[in-house]
Amino acid sequence: MDKAIVILYIVSMIGFGFVGKSKATTESDFLVAGRRLGPALYGGTMAAIVLGGASTIGGVGLGYEYGLSGMWLVVSIGMGILLLSLLFAHRIQRLGIYTVSQMLTLRYGPGSHVLSGVVMCAYTLMLATTSTIAYATIFSVLFDLDKVPAIMIGGGTVILYSALGGMWSITLTDFVQFFIKTIGIFFILVPVALAKGDGWGGITDGFQRVTGHSGTDLTAIGGQTIVTYFVIYTFGLLIGQDIWQRVFTARTPAVARWAGTAAGVYCLAYAFAGSVIGMSARVLLPAGDAKVKDDAFAAFVEFALNPVLAGLVLAAALAAVMSTSSGALIASATVARQDIVNLIRGATGHQDTGDEHDHVTGNRLYLIAFGIVMIALACVLQDVVAALTVAYDILVGGLLVAILGGLVWRRGNNRGALVSIGVGVAVTLATMLVVGDIYANEPIYYGLASSALAYVITSLLTPPTDPAIMAEWDARNAGTTTQVPEADPV
Repeated sequence: MDKAIVILYIVSMIGFGFVGKSKATTESDFLVAGRRLGPALYGGTMAAIVLGGASTIGGVGLGYEYGLSGMWLVVSIGMGILLLSLLFAHRIQRLGIYTVSQMLTLRYGPGSHVLSGVVMCAYTLMLATTSTIAYATIFSVLFDLDKVPAIMIGGGTVILYSALGGMWSITLTDFVQFFIKTIGIFFILVPVALAKGDGWGGITDGFQRVTGHSGTDLTAIGGQTIVTYFVIYTFGLLIGQDIWQRVFTARTPAVARWAGTAAGVYCLAYAFAGSVIGMSARVLLPAGDAKVKDDAFAAFVEFALNPVLAGLVLAAALAAVMSTSSGALIASATVARQDIVNLIRGATGHQDTGDEHDHVTGNRLYLIAFGIVMIALACVLQDVVAALTVAYDILVGGLLVAILGGLVWRRGNNRGALVSIGVGVAVTLATMLVVGDIYANEPIYYGLASSALAYVITSLLTPPTDPAIMAEWDARNAGTTTQVPEADPV
């Protein structure tokens, strides 16, 4: 029964892909859902993309090992969405662009587009790849498949529904995935965990008995680890193309701000729920059922639920990972075409011509091509955590200062941004080599500090941004040069 439910889920995702295809008639439709999502669809898709396998399977695993302190990973993700939504989303939505790098060009002028695009493309592709491996693991366990066939099935499903309708298909599937995750985590697993664990008191007492330390100690995971989560994930979510591309889909600045805020609050509740499920698993599972902490989710589902409910919860886990994968995939394809290829073609005198149908077809082909690369990387990569750590460190160390600096400091200029990106990436990578440990905290700290210093000093020592560029930037921020699309009834 659990296999049948998961198969039904996969078929449904493909079906929603075809529904999205009917809506994706323009490039704006394909890349940003026509910029007309209302609060329900926007909030659901924003929550879906950030709550992936790390938040669901990993969050439960951290709760299994550390108790409530295990929630800090997902809390840092929720705080990133809250800060982005409350401070910047309404401004970002007004810009009428497709990528983060286009924001840099709009704010500073030409210069940093390709460099920032390469960094962002590498990050989003690696995020898509690691998510592919995560949901392939679920397929592998459920259907007793080897790694490569499992990756081919899962990755092929994501490519198919994503390529059919682009962001419209991804938005519709994300909303269904958000609904399934909500049911699976909040209405099935949490009540079962509390019931079987004799309530919250029984779980905390049992966790103390089994582990020898309090499950309510919020610092059990380690203060340095908590700080690292906030530096990498909170800051990373503030500037990630996969997240900004969702902001661009909002119908109005108010939707981007308040529906995004609701998604951030949902993430905080999800963090607490995951840690409670993990603690209950630690108390209830027979010794050895979860050989490592990341086995806790699947082991608890198998132990506590009947086949029907187990199928629904496995579909919820699958939904969590596939939503992150599809969002990262379209982000990497968008950045590659908009920020790298189109700019190079323009510089060599080859303009990107064609009607809307041609643009949609072109974006669809880019998405399929990057999907194939995603599957290939997923099949050959061994240490995926290391690869994702490098990608996040380069993203934050290299781009954070230039992006946020452009949003909050008017004196920042193009040379400052370009030098900041170059110095931040170089110092981050060099520190990794010197320290000899890519999981160390020093690379991201030194990268951020050097990037900020380079940005401020270079900007102050060079002329301010051209007044004409700042005038256009101010007009975009005020929403006076961006057409407001017609509202969609959904």
